[in-house]
Amino acid sequence: MTFKYSVTLPISGGDKLRRFREWADKHLPELSYNLPPQTPIKTETMTIRLLSPDDRAQVLQTLSKSPLA
Repeated sequence: MTFKYSVTLPISGGDKLRRFREWADKHLPELSYNLPPQTPIKTETMTIRLLSPDDRAQVLQTLSKSPLA
């Protein structure tokens, strides 16, 4: 799979990767994505790689209804 598209999400604090995985499993279980290997605690954003522009739109739409914790 080639993850050609991306979305940068606002997320702060620790355990960003775990929190995103849990959110995606709950709200978008069919979504295919690629996470960075790690993210510094100090950053306020995280970039997720996706397969299509439709996936990007779906993530943004779902995020507006159910924000990341």
